[in-house]
Amino acid sequence: MTNSESETRTVIVEREIPHPPEKLWRALTQPHLIEEWLMKNDFDPVVGHRFNLRGEWGGVLDCEVLTVEPHRSLSYSWNFSHDDAAYDLKSVVTFTLTPTGAGTHLRMEQAGFRPSQRQAYGGAKAGWQQFLANLEKVVAGLE
Repeated sequence: MTNSESETRTVIVEREIPHPPEKLWRALTQPHLIEEWLMKNDFDPVVGHRFNLRGEWGGVLDCEVLTVEPHRSLSYSWNFSHDDAAYDLKSVVTFTLTPTGAGTHLRMEQAGFRPSQRQAYGGAKAGWQQFLANLEKVVAGLE
């Protein structure tokens, strides 16, 4: 394998959310709230828990919780099996929450896009912008 084949790309989206980390954490870890901003799921915030995210487009992502640091950090695998190598994705999504004077700085990283996966990478860049906009709306609606 050449060096360029082993290199991967990462999508990073950051936003300031005018709510405390605890409130944001609820939307990142409660299945009914995750469904509102991301996808249908059977998520449980326990390291090692395997779950699926089911998209409206018919795709199913196979995931496993990798890290849970309440109100600070959450990561899970985000794998999509596909016959076409350009879409056969093995990646990791990490959310990092940092308290700020105005709420929370949210950083989302999805790492693992191979150079041949330009379309999947571009789709993720656009998709995460929309997902996080939806997340912000869900958080704003929480008591």
